[in-house]
Amino acid sequence: MGKMTVLALRVVIAMVLAGSLFVQVRMVPLLSADLQEAGAPNGARLGFLAIVVLGIACVQVTAVCVWRLLTMVRRGTVFSQGAFRYVDVIFGAVSAASALVFGLAVLLAPGDVAPGVVLLVCGAALMVAGVALIVLVLRTLLAQAVARDAEATHLRTELDEVI
Repeated sequence: MGKMTVLALRVVIAMVLAGSLFVQVRMVPLLSADLQEAGAPNGARLGFLAIVVLGIACVQVTAVCVWRLLTMVRRGTVFSQGAFRYVDVIFGAVSAASALVFGLAVLLAPGDVAPGVVLLVCGAALMVAGVALIVLVLRTLLAQAVARDAEATHLRTELDEVI
């Protein structure tokens, strides 16, 4: 991966982290006030706010892990056992985000929201779960690459001994 690509991705990640922090600090309290003014029941309001805050936390965790993986790419150590920790955390965060989106559908279902909207939110939860499965496939590919790298290192060592 080129230096400009890594730099561009880091700029995007920094903007995502800054934006998500702004939403947590400034927009969530405003959303809470708006829901209270609209007369939303306390249970539904707190559930919705919890889903929003936890969803933002999932995005932040994923962004930090991708940042760490980029650091490993830059150092040339991404094909190591240390990368699995970050990929596993990304998988967990995306899976949690999928559950949160489904929780939002459950929260919206008994209200005055059209059934089609609830179905669309369920579809979004399914799509996020699909992203989690893609991350799981990529983790498997990483495991294969790490194994091949270890095998190549072992073969080089044996070849050096022969020569």
